[in-house]
Amino acid sequence: MTSASTAQLYAAVRAWRDDDPDATTRGQLDRLLAAAESGDAPTRTELADRFSGILEFGTAGLRGALGAGPNRMNRSVVIRAAAGLVAYLQDEGGIGGAPCVVIGFDARHSSDVFARDTAAVVVAAGGRALLLPRPLPTPVLAFAIRHLGTDAGVMVTASHNPAQDNGYKVYLGDGSQIVPPADIEIAAHIASVRRVADIPRAAQGWETLGDEVAGHYLDTVVQVLETGSPRDLSIVHTSLHGVGHDTVLDAFARAGFPVLDPVPEQAAPDPDFPTVGFPNPEEPGVIDLALALARQDGCDLVIANDPDADRCAAAVLDPALGDWRMLRGDEVGALLGAHLVSRGLDPSDVFASSIVSSRLLASIARTAGIRHEETLTGFKWISRVPGLRYGYEEALGYCVAPEAVRDKDGISAALLLAELAASLKAAGRSIPRLLDDLAIEHGVHATDSFAVRVDGFGQTELLMSRLENDLPASLAGIDVVRIDDLSRGEGGLPPTEGLRYLLADDSRAIVRPSGTEPKVKVYLEVIEPVAEAAMLGRAKHAAAGRLAALRSELERLTSVP
Repeated sequence: MTSASTAQLYAAVRAWRDDDPDATTRGQLDRLLAAAESGDAPTRTELADRFSGILEFGTAGLRGALGAGPNRMNRSVVIRAAAGLVAYLQDEGGIGGAPCVVIGFDARHSSDVFARDTAAVVVAAGGRALLLPRPLPTPVLAFAIRHLGTDAGVMVTASHNPAQDNGYKVYLGDGSQIVPPADIEIAAHIASVRRVADIPRAAQGWETLGDEVAGHYLDTVVQVLETGSPRDLSIVHTSLHGVGHDTVLDAFARAGFPVLDPVPEQAAPDPDFPTVGFPNPEEPGVIDLALALARQDGCDLVIANDPDADRCAAAVLDPALGDWRMLRGDEVGALLGAHLVSRGLDPSDVFASSIVSSRLLASIARTAGIRHEETLTGFKWISRVPGLRYGYEEALGYCVAPEAVRDKDGISAALLLAELAASLKAAGRSIPRLLDDLAIEHGVHATDSFAVRVDGFGQTELLMSRLENDLPASLAGIDVVRIDDLSRGEGGLPPTEGLRYLLADDSRAIVRPSGTEPKVKVYLEVIEPVAEAAMLGRAKHAAAGRLAALRSELERLTSVP
């Protein structure tokens, strides 16, 4: 870094520090600046990263590590985001000319502070801010938007990210997460803010709601269950140190299930997530405590929610293994779809899943005579499908009550999965047996995924460019019959970065860059027909072999030197 650029960096640090409303992050910048100016090269590099640009606002809102500086999550960044959102809502025309925003928050570090800052900006701009009373799951906030008739909603959460992160998720008045061009327009308003000191903030005037909204949410989501359906089921549950524990237990109690058996070490909210390094139930080992409790106490089903309870993971005792195993997101997605079909659907109902999810749900819908829609990844797209009755994506997200929550909801999904498990138990059957039945009817749909982490977003672009310029004629010995460049908006979908490989044996691979992290994600699926029930074991073995070969080939293609 040249002396001129170093001087510019230090000037930017001082200007941001002097405009920072928070004494803690101001002090953090003072210490970093002093160390950098004394010749500490690693600290100078860290400052350069913190000031490499303002944390980008997109369709996921904001998400990043907590800390001082424009490329971190802090009060300055959040206040700017709130001002940008309010300006956008005022342009669009709020209720009575003044926007009404409901604001929720989880139990992560600074979530309550960021929520109050948002309320202060809304009120100072002449709007109405409704603050949820305590840390609550994201689905409660998503429900509150439509229930209260607000113009927008904000949820302060980093979902299943590591403990050092926080985030800022924005919904509009239809209860769905923002999509283009709203994100671009909000980002433009944020960029127009010169100083935080110029943004008016009220010292009071927002309304702190009582527990009635959470109560209405619970009354509504228990209606996903059929009256009189079986409830005899023993369940081990973990909320992974998040905010789902009380709400989940209350939902199951209201629905008439036996009291859940919680994992005691993970029941209370804890922003440091002391028993897990990465509080994402998809990660290996994260639900080990729940599985240990299931083995110790015995139960019918294990359910895990991520820290903001918008995702739902499950594990079952698999006779083929003689042990508990976690279900893949695609397996739960198919199970819930099949359960809804078995209960009866209206011909106008629509199922939806993302392009990276298994095609098994589409086959289930086709057999049932209902429409299936494929969307881009993310519930901001799934929730907008007209006529949606049920939607899911493989990353443990399920929308089973779209009229109540137009987003993924790990609590209502857990209720529906428990109803399915209880119904199977009452009939002397099990979830693994139902999965086998689906495979016999629709073929074995074997899926897998992995991520290729790189040093920065520039490396992500280089990797994708390399793949786009080196199109294979075959993968794992199977001819590639078509390669879709998803950036062109294939199949009527909005453009998105990624490639989709379709093979002659109906296998599929999708490679796409992450929008929030410097990594490329790869999604694989092979379909193996089952000629007759007695051939199921052989079909599973064949599918596993084909999937392993396809993964090996994609790992080679996406390897980073």
